[in-house]
Amino acid sequence: MEVAILTMFNGLNNTYSLVNIVAEQLRMFLDANVKIKLLVSEHCPDHERYGVYLDKRIEWVKIANQIDGEVIHWRDYSQPTGKVHESFFEEADRIAGDLVENLSDVDVCLMHDIHYQGWHLVHNVAVRKAQQQLPNLRFLAFTHSAPVNRPLNTEWPFSARYTPMPNTIYVYPTHSGIPALARQYDVPEGKCQVVNNSLDLIGFLSDEVRTVIKKIDILSSDILVIYPGRLTPAKKFEKVASLCGAIKKGSEKNVKVVFCDFSSKDIDPKTYKTLILLEGCEAGLDLKDMIFTSDIGFENGFPRKGVMELFSLANLFICPSFSESFGLTVLEAASQGNFIVVNEAVPALEELGKKLNVFFMRWDARNFGFDTSETYHPSEKAYLEHHAIKIVNLMRENAVIHAKTLARQRYSPQWVWTNQLEPLLRMSL
Repeated sequence: MEVAILTMFNGLNNTYSLVNIVAEQLRMFLDANVKIKLLVSEHCPDHERYGVYLDKRIEWVKIANQIDGEVIHWRDYSQPTGKVHESFFEEADRIAGDLVENLSDVDVCLMHDIHYQGWHLVHNVAVRKAQQQLPNLRFLAFTHSAPVNRPLNTEWPFSARYTPMPNTIYVYPTHSGIPALARQYDVPEGKCQVVNNSLDLIGFLSDEVRTVIKKIDILSSDILVIYPGRLTPAKKFEKVASLCGAIKKGSEKNVKVVFCDFSSKDIDPKTYKTLILLEGCEAGLDLKDMIFTSDIGFENGFPRKGVMELFSLANLFICPSFSESFGLTVLEAASQGNFIVVNEAVPALEELGKKLNVFFMRWDARNFGFDTSETYHPSEKAYLEHHAIKIVNLMRENAVIHAKTLARQRYSPQWVWTNQLEPLLRMSL
């Protein structure tokens, strides 16, 4: 399959939201190894390319925007009737010729606001002219603003903004706009589809965090736990794994755990990691649900900035630590909107936890001058499973946690591609 995106951009200023929307669609196509062309105005400056727009796999096509050395000035024809300027149809023919030449080997063409915006009327008419010579080409016509009311009387070429084009599916970013979209273009609602705008969180992340994402699927996880610390039994990594296993077993949710660890002299790292993995698997996790950053190139610790970025993706933080003088990682996780679980038996964690209104559990702990040891009835396994369900229910009822998780999962480019855009491409073929 070969796809083209027709934008007619004459600049790539990222304050223009459509530039960002197209950038994310480009990433989707490139990640799926789809051959992609990007059609822009011939006056779109090369030096403004950045980010994904620099990817050499994109074939850039500059569509004519001048005739006889004179620039084609786009005029806003938002009215339903009237007169167009004298050279309008000559300009449309010139653009149409370029479109035919550059879309002849394409299967699907995505158009962004070409049929909607009044200043794109010349391109709207040009696409319709080009389509007459491209009978097998399918179009997805994206509209990014609230559909306009369909006027009672229209005249050509102004009527192109309200007239359906053959072999075209009309696309809107939300379901709520589909009835209005269908009315604007006078098509059945079945000819209109939804493709949400996506939130490409990966684009805002450091290379270190991207390395983690390549090793474990954390973007689609229902429960994501980040636990940073020195790899010592005092930090009780195995308790984090066990509680996460109980959460997965009790809720059947997709749970992922990233241990941002660095070695200590307290215990052999391989021995302790094996114990942690074993405890997690016995409780309900799979091996693929857990990862140590020290195993993927960060033997001396994961950058603190990267930990904060991971916290921004996570939704649950568990601190069963045996001893803490303050618990700074609790604050870090809380600042990034995580549901917090801490060891109530540690005085510093109890004090901080009460201020933050966290969820308390109890594990063995060091107090001032003595240690405490917990006894569970009927068993620690039952204790974890009981509290795991409580945690899941509280997270489900927390509006902030729900919104944060849904934004990461449901509106990611990966979800939008798999569930909306790719099926739509197949449908249009």
